[in-house]
Amino acid sequence: MKYKRSERLVYMTQHLITNPNKLIPLTTYVDKFSQAKSSISEDIRIIKDVLSAEGLGVLQTTAGANGGAIFIPKISVERAKKIIADFKIELEANERLLPGGYLYMSDIMGDPNMMNDIGDLIATMYGHVEVDAVVTVATKGISLANAVARKLNVPVAVIRKDNKVTEGSTVSINYVSGSTRKIETMVLSKRTLKEGSRVLVVDDFLRAGGSITGVTNLMEEFNATVVGVSVLVEAKEVANRRFNDYKSLLKVSEIDEFNESFVVEEGNCLDYITGK
Repeated sequence: MKYKRSERLVYMTQHLITNPNKLIPLTTYVDKFSQAKSSISEDIRIIKDVLSAEGLGVLQTTAGANGGAIFIPKISVERAKKIIADFKIELEANERLLPGGYLYMSDIMGDPNMMNDIGDLIATMYGHVEVDAVVTVATKGISLANAVARKLNVPVAVIRKDNKVTEGSTVSINYVSGSTRKIETMVLSKRTLKEGSRVLVVDDFLRAGGSITGVTNLMEEFNATVVGVSVLVEAKEVANRRFNDYKSLLKVSEIDEFNESFVVEEGNCLDYITGK
């Protein structure tokens, strides 16, 4: 089949975007479309310019016989602000406040469009960092971890609170829950994460930081390096927080369970999008 340039551009754009952070040799398209390498290079230049102009991502190219293109997810500042604003509107909806000062977020975590947008945002913050896996704690963080991992094109490692036969050989640690002050257990299958990996930790809600501290301690058992921690929402007014090195999309404060009210404001993530 003979493809027009416009048809090639559609296919190549889709192929590059769905294979982020992966070098696609130009010969892949040369062979598929039976075109000269110079023509494919021009196609790549057009795609690169449009992605950059529209704030949809960065297309890096490499020269030489083994040259190719790598799509790196990166959204514009304007789109990042809109994602945060839309998320804030959803979080401010009535009847989200639960006993203990927690927020009901299951509907947000289950919204594929919202998770896709947030995945773009978090991937942008860590697009310049080498990440081998995204780590989260079951169960609420799984959809977020999958969204981020899809954008970074890396696997997901899910830490569980109980040991399952289907997990095989595991590593477990005990940690102190920051909110309940109880001793709890974290378990991760040895097959899930390669030793020495560089991991990005994501979670839905951060209060006292006990769970995140537990995750970082468990990563030490795998000789893994935590390159970043990102949470959707943090409780702003928390004394003696056990973990402070993180990025958040939103903050909640002035939680009043009696009147079912709370205040939502932006977190610090936009600082890492704008480069402040």
